[in-house]
Amino acid sequence: MEMLQKNRCFDGEQRIYQCDSQALNGMSKFGVFLPPAALKGEKCSALFYLAGLTCTEETFAIKAHAQRLAAQLDLILVTPDTSPRGEDVAKGDSWDLGLGAGFYINATQAPWAAHYQMERYVVDELYSIIQAEFPVIQDQIGIFGHSMGGHGALTLALKYPEKFKSVSAFAPICAPSQCPWGEKAFSNYLGNDRNVWTQHDATALVEQKGALFSEILIDQGMDDQFYSQLNPDLFEQACNKVGQKLSLRQHAGYDHGYYFIQSFVDDHLQFHAVQLERV
Repeated sequence: MEMLQKNRCFDGEQRIYQCDSQALNGMSKFGVFLPPAALKGEKCSALFYLAGLTCTEETFAIKAHAQRLAAQLDLILVTPDTSPRGEDVAKGDSWDLGLGAGFYINATQAPWAAHYQMERYVVDELYSIIQAEFPVIQDQIGIFGHSMGGHGALTLALKYPEKFKSVSAFAPICAPSQCPWGEKAFSNYLGNDRNVWTQHDATALVEQKGALFSEILIDQGMDDQFYSQLNPDLFEQACNKVGQKLSLRQHAGYDHGYYFIQSFVDDHLQFHAVQLERV
């Protein structure tokens, strides 16, 4: 692991690291914000943030304006890239497939399977690095994300509740098996068996696994230009069916971008701080 950059930020540090990833079969970058308490060696809770299509490990750090409150709440923020990168990595022919569009799953189909193992990278490899290299309270790790990353946050939390104690999302792709983004990604990465797709679909997973969290928080803009791809109503129906408490907050006038995220990111940090017993 190599630190490529660090910047002072609200008396903490925003850092960018690079590691040689076995899961992704190549070099991968990730961001870490360390609050002042962590710089002093004090143990802190950690939040993994999974970004959306076309984003990188820096997008959230630059655009979300989350560090101020994270510094106050003693939260370490971890921001992986959204896909493998490199000369040998399959590129795809559009912005919603391939680079910047890993969908946080383990691809099984050629040519994607050689590098696109994002689920394993986040849940096993990067998770272990964060626990080993930073002052993290081992049982106080949460996950949240946006759009494709909201899909990733919901599905990884539902599949690995022993690793993630809290979960929230901004405008997540709630039922990727039933929207063009998900159908395109899943058919390429996983093949055409829709039964396999449901293993990576938050709406299907919550129906299978039942209520796992004391609460899930989702914020959704009602002027979201991609609303037809997101299907929050289907996820809400599934949560109601199994008794999973969901706070689905719908906001008039807000779209899909980072101005929307900036507006509500403090609420998400506070939500996780409560769930992770920081306040």
